Amino acid sequence: MRVFFIGICGTAMGNAAVLLKKQGVEVAGSDAGVYPPMSDVLSEAGIELFEGFDEKALHTWLPDRVVVGNAVSRGNAQVEWLLRDRSVPFVCLPQLIGEELIGSRPSVVVAGTHGKTTTTSLAAFALREAGVEPGYLVGGVPLDLPSGSELGLPTAPFVIEGDEYDSAFFDKRSKFIHYRPRILILNNLEFDHSDIFRDLADVTRTFEHLLRIVPSDGFVLLNGDDPNIASLPTASWTTTVRVGVGPDNDLRMAGFSEGPAGASFNLVWRDTPVGAIEWSLPGEYNARNAAMAAMSSVLAQAVASGIEPDLTNPFASFGIPPFNKCQGVKRRQEVLVDRESLVVLSDFAHHPTAIEGALVSLRARWPQHRLIACFEPRSNTAVTNVFQAEFTEALAEADEVLVGGINRAERFAPKERLDVRSMIECLQQKGRLAEAYETNADLGESLLARKFSSEGKVLLAFFSNGSFDGVIGQVAESLV
Repeated sequence: MRVFFIGICGTAMGNAAVLLKKQGVEVAGSDAGVYPPMSDVLSEAGIELFEGFDEKALHTWLPDRVVVGNAVSRGNAQVEWLLRDRSVPFVCLPQLIGEELIGSRPSVVVAGTHGKTTTTSLAAFALREAGVEPGYLVGGVPLDLPSGSELGLPTAPFVIEGDEYDSAFFDKRSKFIHYRPRILILNNLEFDHSDIFRDLADVTRTFEHLLRIVPSDGFVLLNGDDPNIASLPTASWTTTVRVGVGPDNDLRMAGFSEGPAGASFNLVWRDTPVGAIEWSLPGEYNARNAAMAAMSSVLAQAVASGIEPDLTNPFASFGIPPFNKCQGVKRRQEVLVDRESLVVLSDFAHHPTAIEGALVSLRARWPQHRLIACFEPRSNTAVTNVFQAEFTEALAEADEVLVGGINRAERFAPKERLDVRSMIECLQQKGRLAEAYETNADLGESLLARKFSSEGKVLLAFFSNGSFDGVIGQVAESLV
């Protein structure tokens, strides 16, 4: 079998290509820009790379199957050749993952608006620590795993992020539909991705479709504190476990506290204490991620062993994973500079709820520091005014707010675009120092010119699902 990836240098595409190569499949691929580090990873795996999308690459390499990346659209020369020629079958990446990497293995699919990457990483970590050799595909850089992807043993569980975003230009189903979960985690549910979903009801509908394909011998782990998840139809054919803080949850996080040294909490299964966790990961949201990962790993171990989980106390046989060793995932409150009077960190949060949760956690961990939040409106939703009021409220958790340039603002009419000036005025009315910049470079220059040594204790937090045009690294390097 020879498989060709169009758009191979994306994180998910590249990792999947490497896993397919490890299965003994011949793999090649193309991309507009073939750069390190992904180009190095692919080359080291023995994958042939073609720079650009010339259709001659397909004529030359002669694939049996082509994988078309989510970022690839009509007009791409190789796509147009595939559509004209009709001799080579093509699929989206999620379909390939579901068919070739997951196959008949029990899959642990982590879905929800927030926390997918961290929970996936924690679940894979928990299984590895238990002596299981799972396959996994993490959409980030995990600090507690050897890499972001691994095949694992052929019959072991496969842990994967279940993204609600669409699969490809020709397959508008959510990616997670292709992964056929045996164990499904629903961390939370909010409106997001306004470029493909009309409203919350539209997002909810695709999660309903996901629930429908969990088998009767599977498990659904729900955030029992989330009102939007509570509105989903009951999965009466599948065993459901509720996870959260409230008293009606099956698995509860009790006694959560957070301070400069980290966070601690207890896990309680239906009134029976099952373990205490003390770790460095911030926020109650990460405590829930850990609880979900712990529960999924116990269920996955039972499923892989061919035994029925004992739901009177599923942790009695398997125990709590050693999460105290975990560092999390890069770009999730990743500390870049750590001095007594100055802390600089980078966070992937780009949704109001995630930003607010991060800022509340930062305030608890560094209570003596003045909190400066730098926000880059970059995602397809963040650049519009859909969440303008919510972003304003979330950022108001900081003492000072700096907003960078809107990514590709020209794509949106002024009436649809995020009104940064209005946000700044609202923040100032709330008593916050706030300023907007035309470009990220302007924001960076302003920070580089500041004398933080004269400002007392400061925590500088960058929020973006991109690179902030290199500003994060430049500022951090200047302050080390």
